[in-house]
Amino acid sequence: MRRLVASLPLALLLAACSPSPAPPQSGASRSAPANAALGSPEWYAWVDRSLSISDDGHGPDHGSDEWNRAVQNKLGQEAPQSKPGSPEWQQSVDALLRTRLPPST
Repeated sequence: MRRLVASLPLALLLAACSPSPAPPQSGASRSAPANAALGSPEWYAWVDRSLSISDDGHGPDHGSDEWNRAVQNKLGQEAPQSKPGSPEWQQSVDALLRTRLPPST
């Protein structure tokens, strides 16, 4: 019993020093859509939000050459080497972002 009482302040101190969870992000969720088909409007919107391609909805059209280049630039050295916009490219972008972002809940 004494050990339990003696260890209580230490447990409380450790709990107080633990990092708190990150605050929720304002706006749309950055988590990956569970079943969005590659190339679907939902998938494009998720990639756009995840990489901050558009500025409050103002930016290149999803899937356009300009949008694909913006995605490539945001991904930098990790960007897929396949032709931007191709199904292989979309699959690579999807896989890369899903490993970077938390899963949807």
